[in-house]
Amino acid sequence: MSDLQGKDWRLEQQRVHSVVNVIEEKVKKITQNAGKVSSDVHEIRKTFWDDVTVNMEEPDDIIETAASIKQQAEFLSERERTHKQLNHHLKTLARLKNSPYFGRIDFWENGEKSAEQVYLGIASLMDELDENFLIYDWRAPISSLYYDYSPGPAAYQTLDGNIEGEMELKRQFIIKESEIKGMFDTGVTIGDEMLQEVLGTNASIQMKSIVATIQREQNQIIRNERSKVLIVQGVAGSGKTSAALQRVAYLLYRHRDTLKSENIMLFSPNPLFNSYVATVLPELGEENMQQATFMEYLIRRLDREFDVEDSFNQLEYLLNGEEAEEYSTRVAGILYKGSLDFKKNIDQYVSDLSRRGLMFRDLTFRGDMLISKKQIHDYFYSLETSYSIPNRMQIVKQWLLKELKRAEKRERTKGWVEEEVQFLDKEDYLEAFKKMQEKNRFTENTFDDFEQEQRLLTKMVVREKFKPLFARVKSLKFIDIPRIYRQLFEQELGDAKSLPTNWDSICSQTLDRLNNMEILYEDTTSFVYLQDLIEGRKSNTAIRHIFIDEAQDYSPFQFAFIQMLFPYSKMTLLGDFNQAIFSGATGSTTVLTDLDIVGEEVETFLLTKTYRSTKEIVEFTSELITDGEKIEPFNRKGRKPVIERVDQWKVNHRILEKISEYQKEGHRTIAVICRTAEESRLVFEKLKNEISVHIIEKGTVSYEKGILVIPSYLAKGIEFDAVIVYDCSQYRRERERKLFYTVCTRAMHELHMFATDDLSPLLEAVSTDRYALK
Repeated sequence: MSDLQGKDWRLEQQRVHSVVNVIEEKVKKITQNAGKVSSDVHEIRKTFWDDVTVNMEEPDDIIETAASIKQQAEFLSERERTHKQLNHHLKTLARLKNSPYFGRIDFWENGEKSAEQVYLGIASLMDELDENFLIYDWRAPISSLYYDYSPGPAAYQTLDGNIEGEMELKRQFIIKESEIKGMFDTGVTIGDEMLQEVLGTNASIQMKSIVATIQREQNQIIRNERSKVLIVQGVAGSGKTSAALQRVAYLLYRHRDTLKSENIMLFSPNPLFNSYVATVLPELGEENMQQATFMEYLIRRLDREFDVEDSFNQLEYLLNGEEAEEYSTRVAGILYKGSLDFKKNIDQYVSDLSRRGLMFRDLTFRGDMLISKKQIHDYFYSLETSYSIPNRMQIVKQWLLKELKRAEKRERTKGWVEEEVQFLDKEDYLEAFKKMQEKNRFTENTFDDFEQEQRLLTKMVVREKFKPLFARVKSLKFIDIPRIYRQLFEQELGDAKSLPTNWDSICSQTLDRLNNMEILYEDTTSFVYLQDLIEGRKSNTAIRHIFIDEAQDYSPFQFAFIQMLFPYSKMTLLGDFNQAIFSGATGSTTVLTDLDIVGEEVETFLLTKTYRSTKEIVEFTSELITDGEKIEPFNRKGRKPVIERVDQWKVNHRILEKISEYQKEGHRTIAVICRTAEESRLVFEKLKNEISVHIIEKGTVSYEKGILVIPSYLAKGIEFDAVIVYDCSQYRRERERKLFYTVCTRAMHELHMFATDDLSPLLEAVSTDRYALK
């Protein structure tokens, strides 16, 4: 490590101490203000009604009372908001005190008399008089110089235009607990010394902010604002997800007056990933955006009467079910149902439904038919065909609500109602009595109070019983969407040329599941899409930026559907074709060339340099895949990956020995990666009595440091100090190549693979000098 010593080091350390003093002074002032504001909030809450004028005698008095309450509530809200902002500022200052900044550039702007010293940190800091910047936020326009240029001619973009000049110095710092631990002058974007320091550390249970080590190509991704769709194709460990999260932070900073965290949505690969990335934005002083898996988003829309398969169960079937008779049919169905051809056939099907073929459900009450599905059908098709299906459904809904109101009135005269009234609770009678009093009943001037009370109670009983029916109509449950979706597989589709050769078998398999009230994962998107075409699109106009991680695992149909759901949103797609482990995914670039993005710019970034793993692990994994030679390893040395042949009955014992060895070497996160969930559970049961170990399952939302047992597909997007592959000889099929590659690329420092059988055929293309065989 080529540290700068002597005078420069002393001067820089003096500046750190000076900046820390300013931070401490600001903390004192803000703490005092926060205490006062907190006291204000407490006092306002305590005396809220004492300071409100309440007078309800005259209409003018009521208006004055409402205004008084509103004024007091707004004052309380303002104080609470200020208190929250002050606390937020204190947290940022605490982070700055520990490590005020990570970089410095000296920039001489053309026409100026001297160079400006610019120090970069996770947030801006002004001097005590708030006149000069002691630290610039890494997202500020001038900060882009640090990421994009070496010393020499340089320029950056502002709202007022392009600023040109000369960068005289670029310096990088590692500062911990207000002390400089490392300092390097560099001529490249981020010096290798800095990266070595950061990348040589242990894996964390949560992703770290990378603002100190952002590379030039990552910076272009982070600050891109011109593209409607941004595609980031990055190899494993290239920092694409980290760059995406810094991009979120940049957008929130750049558009802080108009864009909030709730306007941004991240579709993540699994619930565990949400926990893994949860601290990145808060570390940068921003609130987390909305996060969900695509399946979680869909399942909210699916009929609860169905048993819905998720993507992980689908993959488990693909990994374990090859011997099943219907396997090839299922795989063909997955591929076709994810295609745009299938979407076009659904569009044609719905167009035909405009004229005939829609199915509805009877509306019954206490076993009696109120409105039959035939009546609803006939009413729908009596409406003007120039109206869209969703518009006609709204007209049908209003008609049904009126019919239900008539039916409700008729029901009040039935004998069962009087019986129900006899069994009402005391509270129901009190409620009726209060309503009667409000109508000036039960006075000396009224004579039919009992009859009126009975009518009111009768009305209450019937209305309560009719509530579920009204709710069903309002939520359009009178449309038989499951039956309409089934019909899709019971008739000829419009474009027969696009159908797979075994379409009849696919239909039969799909209908068997639907009739058993099961929806396969490959049917979930098309089911909800069909539902939206009939009921009306549930588009979300509040979301303005969509981020999709592991985008290579999405089908063309899913991308088109997401675009329909979020019509006004920009999209950032992050993926690696070599990690496309879900059958039916075709890779985001192929998908997006098929999307209808008329007049909108699509920009693609390719990240080929990987920073996660040691050079030796990258050289091994890159030979597992096509075009792996294009992957550039960062020059961090380590040991070669090891493949160890072992008898089945010995493998658990050897895993325990290997874990112990890694722990002694200081590795804190060690993953035993199994092929399937079932295998993970068996291994966990064997290990848990010997060591402290955690199992990761599809529902796991967080994990702790230590030893983890995890299925192959849930390890995506996460990194570990050391990876132990439970049995690499199981990965034998060509279609599992990308899954095996994904598993091996989770390792940062150590990769050890056990083999209980012959070596996998997937290793045939890998040079024997890339790994050690035991």
